[in-house]
Amino acid sequence: MWHKHSEGIPLEYHFVDELIDEQYQFEKRLAQLFNSFTGLAIFISCLGLFGLTTFVAERRTKEIGVRKVLGASILNIFRLLSTEFVKWVLLANIITWPVAWLAMQRWLQDYPYRTEITVWIFPLAGLVALGIALITVSYLVVRAARANPVVSLRYE
Repeated sequence: MWHKHSEGIPLEYHFVDELIDEQYQFEKRLAQLFNSFTGLAIFISCLGLFGLTTFVAERRTKEIGVRKVLGASILNIFRLLSTEFVKWVLLANIITWPVAWLAMQRWLQDYPYRTEITVWIFPLAGLVALGIALITVSYLVVRAARANPVVSLRYE
């Protein structure tokens, strides 16, 4: 029937699921790109946090030694050194939550069927960021807390 009514024009047909899949290929590539750069950003920030923790622990070696001599536990020293980083991570989360909410609202605005952004996702992301920061910091802080105080106080 096609060849009878339209001479020389080839019949082109597509399945609906293939058309929909083509429309969302850009979104899939964008998601892969975001995931890759998110992983890279987390890795770089952990390296920076690790370096900053090394600097702080090295700078406060004598203070840690004095505190250990006076009876501070590893937990007390961990709390002392990690509270600085916890404050900065919490401040960063408070600043980024409104920005992230606005960006997601604008991005989801283009879709006719979309999900609503719930409030609980932001504190969950903050807890994950805080956990990553504490894991990064904990190794160096515990190593500094377990160090022999005699070595750091020897030349005083």
